[in-house]
Amino acid sequence: MSLAGGTWENRGVLFQPPTDLSWVTSHAALPVVIRRGDAHRVFYCGRDAQSRARIGWFDADLPAGRVLAVGQTPALDLGELGAFDDSGVTTSCVVDHGDRLYLYYSGWSLGVTVPFYFYGGLAVSDDGGETFVRASRAPVLERTAVDPFLTASPFVLIEDGLWRMWYVSCCGWGLEDGKPRHYYHIRYAESRDGLTWSRRGHVCIDFKDEREYALARPYVAWQDGRYKMWFSARGEAYRPGYAESADGLAWTRMDEAIALPAAEWDAEMQAYPYLAESAGVRWMLYNGNGYGRTGIGLAATSRPA
Repeated sequence: MSLAGGTWENRGVLFQPPTDLSWVTSHAALPVVIRRGDAHRVFYCGRDAQSRARIGWFDADLPAGRVLAVGQTPALDLGELGAFDDSGVTTSCVVDHGDRLYLYYSGWSLGVTVPFYFYGGLAVSDDGGETFVRASRAPVLERTAVDPFLTASPFVLIEDGLWRMWYVSCCGWGLEDGKPRHYYHIRYAESRDGLTWSRRGHVCIDFKDEREYALARPYVAWQDGRYKMWFSARGEAYRPGYAESADGLAWTRMDEAIALPAAEWDAEMQAYPYLAESAGVRWMLYNGNGYGRTGIGLAATSRPA
């Protein structure tokens, strides 16, 4: 299938969970990519024996499909006891602004009537992404009357001093076979400093039918004179979603444009796409089966001139 004039090729697994680390026993999920010279740094989240996620990194040569180095300690660890992120931190996006990297992430805590809560948080790095320090002990996307249940997965672009965010918001919980089921879609917010966000409940991507109940982790880019969004859509399992927009507010879903061939490692699920470009090639890093249990995969398509 084509996307922006190219054909996606499944290059297989790039990075498997580094289970030799004390804080990772499984999973390498939710890749986030930044350029570092001739290589790319990929942030990911790995789970410990209690299934708590921490954020780590590895450096990769994407054209060669080769991992160059793996961080040995978490770039962002669990939050303090009782905080919104004491049960896990998961990657969302990294913004390079000035001399700092801004890591927007999802912080997890456990619930009683529902299994979990998560909210959008922010940490900053002054050492090129080796380590991050929280900008606040509280989330930057707390519960409000607009987002009364949970928020997650902020993706941020800065345009002429305006910070624009597309993020996940839970619009309610239901019961499926007696168990809580979350329903969340993708909304929009704005800021002048990246910390304080104005939210009006504007929905950018909603469910396309009654089978969908979770739209996850947007990635947004301005390309070819329009905004493009890659995300994950969940019915029976997560599959990649795709949409386009003239203004970043009103979107048209075109999910068929992002179809890519599956292999054994991603036959059951293809989730959390994040894009990078290098040498005329557009790269997609994403997860396959088990929400990152099989690692991070790589797909490629030619970038039209």
